[in-house]
Amino acid sequence: MSVDQTRGRSTDHLAHVVMIAGAAALGGFLFGYDTSVINGAVGAIQDNFGVGAALTGVTVAAALLGSALGAAIAGGIADRIGRTRVMQVAAVLFIISAIGSALPFTVWDLAWWRIVGGVAVGIASMIGPAYIAEVAPAAYRGRLGSLQQLAIVLGIAVSQLVNYALAASAGGSASAQLGPLDTWQWMLAVEAVPALIYLVLASVIPESPRFLVRAGKIDQARGVLRRIESTDADTKIQEIRDALGGERKTRLSDLRGRFGVLPIVWVGMAIAALQQFVGINVIFYYSSTLWQSVGVEESNSLLLSLFTSIVNIIGTIVAIALVDKLGRKPLLVGGSLGMTIALTLTGWAFSYANVVDGETTLPFAWGALALISASAFVFFFAASWGVVMWVLLGEMFPTRIRAAALALGTATNWIANWLVTVTFPSMQAWNLPVTYFIYAAFALISLFFVVRYLKETKGRSLEEMGTS
Repeated sequence: MSVDQTRGRSTDHLAHVVMIAGAAALGGFLFGYDTSVINGAVGAIQDNFGVGAALTGVTVAAALLGSALGAAIAGGIADRIGRTRVMQVAAVLFIISAIGSALPFTVWDLAWWRIVGGVAVGIASMIGPAYIAEVAPAAYRGRLGSLQQLAIVLGIAVSQLVNYALAASAGGSASAQLGPLDTWQWMLAVEAVPALIYLVLASVIPESPRFLVRAGKIDQARGVLRRIESTDADTKIQEIRDALGGERKTRLSDLRGRFGVLPIVWVGMAIAALQQFVGINVIFYYSSTLWQSVGVEESNSLLLSLFTSIVNIIGTIVAIALVDKLGRKPLLVGGSLGMTIALTLTGWAFSYANVVDGETTLPFAWGALALISASAFVFFFAASWGVVMWVLLGEMFPTRIRAAALALGTATNWIANWLVTVTFPSMQAWNLPVTYFIYAAFALISLFFVVRYLKETKGRSLEEMGTS
């Protein structure tokens, strides 16, 4: 075969993998959309049901605990029924949640539908990185795995645009009537559209060859490998068999080690927790408050929050371009250093804030510094930890325990997300500058952790993971 023919085959393989990885990453889009869309509807929901801030907060945060549950159970299900079947389950749950959340009778059943959506988010956040890692060639696995995070940030941005457009159509209020429903109901219902697309795509993309080999479906695995790999399919199947160490299904007990779980699982869980403990979701959940603290009108804060999403998207694109060139570890180290400096500057700026009746205002110069440093924090996060954590969780574990370990790591990430989200309001009321300094401390801890404990995975096949 000529060099041109070989290159042509490799290009065809890569194009096919990009398409199926993109389809799997649509779960990440729904992940971002679902977790963000509720923010535009919170005030209207509170007014509609006549509930206080505390109960509203519980309703919103319920989705995060549902996400932890979904992530925890997804690994076992994926090893039993397959990766694509689990995507289909998540898609159906997204559709049910969108419709149920849009048509609640009370705030309590709204909370229930939010939990259902959270379970879908948790499943999607686990299965997307796992599937993409298992179908991607080693040379492109970082960039393809980054599609998950790119889809998440696009989902966040699109949800904000949808919320703004619907509110504008109804005269600027999420509580206003828009056709047969209130605007906030449409905000939650729209999610059913991308969820239906996800269901269709998950029904047509091929199953992971690693799962097919584990399930004894060798002919199907061979067919999939020939479409996604330029290497000999039979050789790759034997490598997968050797890495699996037998046909027995993975159990949670397989993750046990001397200190509770295997050292590699501890590393994955720590990376997942540290990604949230730097406080990234505080910026997204409370970005409108940050804008208002420097004099921006509340009516414009929703639109201006898109600026944060744009910075997030730009940083994610930078990470996609660099993750397979520089490697995972250098990106994390650079990101941790940048986040530490940016969060320290944000805390310093807020030390000059004036707080009157719970309202925070900043002098213009310090407000400008807060906005610049907070935006720099989002950029450094997006260009490193935002992308690389999902890439690492999808690839760093040995093949035999990948789904179970990834499920545990993803659940850890969601629990950490919940802890940061529910503690920030109290910490903000206690001492906002110190709160940002605490997040900066975690960013510094993440730097030392990566340098000390993380092994580079760039360019290694999945079957090599855990062998050294």
